[in-house]
Amino acid sequence: MLQYSLRRILGMIPLLFLTSIVVFSLAKFMPGDPFGGEIDPSNTNPEYIEEMREKLGYNDPIHIQYIRWVTNFVQGDFGHSTAHKIPVFDLIVDRLPNTIFLAIVSLIITYIFAFAMGMYSGRKPYTWGDNLIAGYNYVGLAIPSFVAGIIAIYFFSFQLGWFPFAGSVEVGLQPGTWDYYVSRMHHVLLPALILGLMGTASYTQFLRNDVIENSRKDFVRTARAKGTSESAIYNKHILRNSMIPLITFLGFDIATLIGGAVITETIFTYPGIGLLFLESVDRRDYAVLMTITMLLSFLTLLGNLIADLLYGIVDPRIRLG
Repeated sequence: MLQYSLRRILGMIPLLFLTSIVVFSLAKFMPGDPFGGEIDPSNTNPEYIEEMREKLGYNDPIHIQYIRWVTNFVQGDFGHSTAHKIPVFDLIVDRLPNTIFLAIVSLIITYIFAFAMGMYSGRKPYTWGDNLIAGYNYVGLAIPSFVAGIIAIYFFSFQLGWFPFAGSVEVGLQPGTWDYYVSRMHHVLLPALILGLMGTASYTQFLRNDVIENSRKDFVRTARAKGTSESAIYNKHILRNSMIPLITFLGFDIATLIGGAVITETIFTYPGIGLLFLESVDRRDYAVLMTITMLLSFLTLLGNLIADLLYGIVDPRIRLG
């Protein structure tokens, strides 16, 4: 497994290199110019502007600019945010914990509901309960996350007052205190519920179908013939085989939840990577935009590797070669 992991990690390098070319090219082709955020806006002297463009390297050939950017990136220098006037690394380090916290809570919600509803529907297909869960799945797949977020804010924040509608923590609380952590959980719960419950539908449907399919296989008939209880058959034999499709989702979710939280974080004004990404697009903050895109690309590749490694743990019949 170690050799396999090393080969996969080495295989990421050319993929990330190609991704960096695409990301840099798209950033250069976008309308606008990041140069405007790096000079004194009150000084419109053409000589000053041309001098600064030359000094900052904006007049260099494209390939020279790319080599300089990718060299600095590999060394950990992600550039300087023209919108926030701070290094991109510090900006992402400040926002990333919020998004990771949101992703973890939403993943927990997703898997709890998906396992509960998927196993129930798989064990009791075509019943009233299964039909209700299927109806929820269709609604969850049909409703866009931004619509669900707006409805949730209206009812649970404005009408009932159960949850805050913006921010990640109440202003004035001392970090590290009990009230601080309670406030963080209180602020993250509603957006996490939207992300988690909207993603539950596809998980539930896949798990249900796989449980039904596995329940008809020979190894289940053999277990029943040996007198194994139904709960042991479903919870041990069938569930273990049915988890493999969900592991595929888990690998993609590592990047999807961080990148897919763009809409949810924007609606709830939750200060994470998703909101920062949208702000960088709107404000032409190219250094931040390129860094976040590269981060999401790396997390996608890393998620695929983690999913492949988990295959071998869940099902020993799968050998990683």
